[in-house]
Amino acid sequence: MVIVDTTVWIDYLRGLENPQTDWLNRQMSSRRIGLTDLILCEVLQGIRQPTAFSQIRDELLQRFSIFETGGSKLAIAAAQNYQILRQHGHTVRKTIDCLIATFCLEAGHELLHRDRDFDAFEKELGLRVVHA
Repeated sequence: MVIVDTTVWIDYLRGLENPQTDWLNRQMSSRRIGLTDLILCEVLQGIRQPTAFSQIRDELLQRFSIFETGGSKLAIAAAQNYQILRQHGHTVRKTIDCLIATFCLEAGHELLHRDRDFDAFEKELGLRVVHA
């Protein structure tokens, strides 16, 4: 399963072409694609028109597996990963990125992203990343 991060969905919805959106376009119908509830929230927060909100939610995003990420177990693991990365000289800028990366690490999913915060998770903790 490939979890697609908010950074890629935003570019995709804006019609931007880059290696990640090209990969998503090519693989969307043949690969197992997923997102977390946090990614779903971030993407939908950025939509300004109510009709586009419903259309993107119902016709695009809910076609894919959506994983619940809440809970104390993941929160503690994400905080521990943050501490490990900080000890290695990396400061992750967003808590949501810690949660998403930790979810992928624990569930064994790959991550497609365009966010440098995930690079430290890949380098130091073995996060599997799709290199488009």
